[in-house]
Amino acid sequence: MKREKSQVIETVHNVMPAVVSIIISKTLEDLKKDHPELSSAFDAGGYPPHHIPPEMIDSHGRVQVGGGSGFIVDEGGIVLTNKHVVSEPHALYTIITSDGKKFDAEVLARDPLDDVAILKIKSAPKNLVILGLGNSKEIELGQTVMAFGNALGIFKNTVSCGIISGLSRSISAQADPMAPPQEMRGLIQTDAAINPGNSGGPLTNIFGEVIGINAAVVFGAQNIGFAIPIEMAERDLSDLKKFGRIKRPLLGLRYLILTPDLKEKMKLTVDYGALVLRENVLGEAVVPKSPADKAGLTEKDVILEWNGEKITAEKTIQDFLENCNVGDEVSLKVLRNKKTIDKKVTLAERKA
Repeated sequence: MKREKSQVIETVHNVMPAVVSIIISKTLEDLKKDHPELSSAFDAGGYPPHHIPPEMIDSHGRVQVGGGSGFIVDEGGIVLTNKHVVSEPHALYTIITSDGKKFDAEVLARDPLDDVAILKIKSAPKNLVILGLGNSKEIELGQTVMAFGNALGIFKNTVSCGIISGLSRSISAQADPMAPPQEMRGLIQTDAAINPGNSGGPLTNIFGEVIGINAAVVFGAQNIGFAIPIEMAERDLSDLKKFGRIKRPLLGLRYLILTPDLKEKMKLTVDYGALVLRENVLGEAVVPKSPADKAGLTEKDVILEWNGEKITAEKTIQDFLENCNVGDEVSLKVLRNKKTIDKKVTLAERKA
């Protein structure tokens, strides 16, 4: 029988050994503690068999509560994945390599802003296959990409192929129906099939260089998936190496990005900028003792410019923060009571 030879097949062969499945599990006691709404489902012997199949309880009495994907980027066993994959409190994490071997893992860091987390395989074996990180800033629409991972938490060692369908996408995503929505910006859109369980797996170019981390899908649509540009994870890896943690900048305010429609509805004098505004009656527009508070920013201020550049729906405060470091001094142009004033703000460190 003739064998097909192609760059895609070669890339799958090279990438797959570095892709891992991440199994999230909890003891029955921790499961009851973290999810009290389920307590009535327990009896003296633990979880009733009709609620949790016996095969989901391992020999240590732990229950699998979720799963995802990741990929190895360092011979010491460093694994990149999504923050939402490893967000469960009191959870235990197991890494399963492509050849079926299991290893305990620990979470080294979670990015307080972006959906990125870093794990380490405990007692990592020698000769781990690692993936090289590419450059997502050079990718183009129509470029061939490949998504790897543990599809649906069932189909390990899955790969799909497609193209880059869009760049710099912004979406509001929820890790689960009970979680608050999170705005995700600057994403890579692809039609390579990404399914639940693929989260945290690599999105590579046709040569196997990682350009993104699979992160989200649009339910109800077909072939619309999103990946986090790999530069965000590279920055986190660099911080972890330098500081032992991920350092992300904090401004410390809540805002609404203005548009021409909002200008008319709210009877404002400008149609761009960030209106400092609390989310609800119990919230605060400016976080006490934050850099914004120390700089004297107040509710109903409109921040027009960041270091001389306009704040718009296409480039929000979050986008500017992505390119800043803790300790940076930022010049803000602010509209207050129909007068413009200048403010200097020194960014602090955001806590996880």
